Formats: sequence, structure tokens, C-alpha cells
Amino acid sequence: MTINLETKVPMLQNFHSYLYQPDWRFMESNEKDKQVLEDFPTISLEFRNLAKVYQDVIADICHKMGLGMAEFLEKKVESEKEWDKYCHYVAGLVGIGLSQLFSASQLEDPIVGQDLELANSMGLFLQKTNIIRDYLEDQLEGREFWPREVWSKYAKKMSDLAKPENIDKAVQCMNELITNALHHVPDVLTYLSRLKNQSVFNFCAIPQVMAIATLAACYNNQQVFRGVVKIRKGQAVTLMMDATNIQAVKAIMYQYIYQKIPSTDPSSSRTQQIIISVRSMSLPSGALASRTHYSPIYLSCVMLLAALSWQYLGTVSKAAEEYVHTGEN
Repeated sequence: MTINLETKVPMLQNFHSYLYQPDWRFMESNEKDKQVLEDFPTISLEFRNLAKVYQDVIADICHKMGLGMAEFLEKKVESEKEWDKYCHYVAGLVGIGLSQLFSASQLEDPIVGQDLELANSMGLFLQKTNIIRDYLEDQLEGREFWPREVWSKYAKKMSDLAKPENIDKAVQCMNELITNALHHVPDVLTYLSRLKNQSVFNFCAIPQVMAIATLAACYNNQQVFRGVVKIRKGQAVTLMMDATNIQAVKAIMYQYIYQKIPSTDPSSSRTQQIIISVRSMSLPSGALASRTHYSPIYLSCVMLLAALSWQYLGTVSKAAEEYVHTGEN
């Protein structure tokens, strides 16, 4: 955040090349996580110790992400199309890169890494959920990620949505964005249905069921504009323990897709349409898979992996959001 644009833009555009430079480091940051830049030779050394097939994937994603971040440094998200583009740069590319690593490692079939659209949707669904949920926090920090094309239909300024007299319009605006995000769920289910490795499945599925539960908590909820909306810890643990196979994930999605949609909501018809589509894909064929098939140690490892993964993805997405909106700094 403290790096000026004249320095930052070239760094973003060339960052992928620094992975191959043993001595590259940056000592002029004043941020709390500056150690990442100051001790970058440690990171790049580990990168160069990887097999070339993994290096190629990581460098390619870093290159594309750096170019995308540089693009959004001095512009805001205007249209829904640009919202998709921004989320692609900061999260969709992560989904694509991970998918290509899964396939390169032969833990998953080649199609997982080749189907870029599905992999991109995995990232977009998580990123849009975070952006919707974090409206108030981002406003307090001077950041805006909701697309102007949507919020301008409900308020003159995006900050006006937080005013008590505008709460009904604010909720309608949020419901429209949630409807937009739900369109990625069919892709998410298709992607997860292709995964064969249990560890990969857990890593991918747990954040997605957390996201659908978060959207369910946010939908039509005025509290998003007054404070923090989060799912309960016990609820999160249950999701982590249940989301171990595709049928269980479909049942979770079926459970959380909204059953009460206000008829007065401007997006109600579109919301109903995507919900019908998602629920048709998520019809549970039976009860959730019994957890007795897995040992307590296995479940503990899964839960720890999920917690670390969720924290990591949240930190990465938040850092990306902060980096791409620093024009005023």
C-alpha cells in the first residue's frame, strides 16, 4: 500500500520474472507483511527447486495476475463484466493455477486443468462472496468493489447504501449481487464432480460450502450494512466435516439455497430462476454420507487443512484487493 505507482506498476508487470532471479528483493515497503518482499530470495529459491512443470504454471499465473492488478490500480469496477474481470485477476487465476497444478501432479485428470471456465468460476464464486459480505469493512477502509452498474440503480453514491433511510434499497442491491454470484454454483458443482483425490476434493469443496452458507446468511439481511455477518463456528465445523464427497456437497448446496425470496425484490424472478437450476443439480440422492467412515485423526486433519486453507484464501484475496486499489497512495 505504501509503494508509489511509478514503482509498483513495473513491479507488478515483471513480478513473474523475479522468481528466476536469486538475489531480487524489495526493501522499500513499510507494510506489516514487508518480510515477504525483503526475504523474497528464500521464496524464489523454493520456487526454482520445483519441477519445471510446476514452475511454468506458477510463473504464468503470476504474470497474468500482475498485469491484471496493474490494470485495476487506477480504475474502479464499473460494470458487471468488469466485476468478473477484476475477480478473475485476483481469484479466478488462483483457481486456474491450482487446477493446472492438480493435473500436472497427476492427482487429477487433465480435464481439471484444461477447463479454464470451470476453474475460473471456482475463484469467482469465493471472491464475489467475500466482496458482498465485506461491504461495510471495505467502506470504512475506503475501498469499493461492488460494480457501479448495479449499485447506481439503488443509490447516488455507494456509501449511501449504509444510511438507515436507504436500507431497503441497499438490501435489494445486495440481493441482485448475490443472484449474480449464484450463477457460478452450477460450474462449482460440475468442477467438484470431476475431482477424484480426497485431499484435493476437501481443499476445493470446503471453501465453496462456506461461501454458500455465507451468502445464505447475507441474503436479504440488513445486518450486512450495519456490522459483520459471519457463519457460526459450530456451523463452519459441521460444513468442514460433511463436505467430503460430491453428494454431500450437493445436499449442502440444496439446504442453503434460499427458500424465501421476497416477491417485492426487483431481482426475485432472476433469483428464482438460478435457484431452480441449482436445486435441480443439487437434489440429494440420499442422506449425507456418514462420517463414521472416517477416523477421528483423518477428520482432525481435514478440519485443520480446511481452516488453514480458508484463512489463506481469505488473506490472499484481501491482500489482492488492497493492492489493486491504491491509486491514491
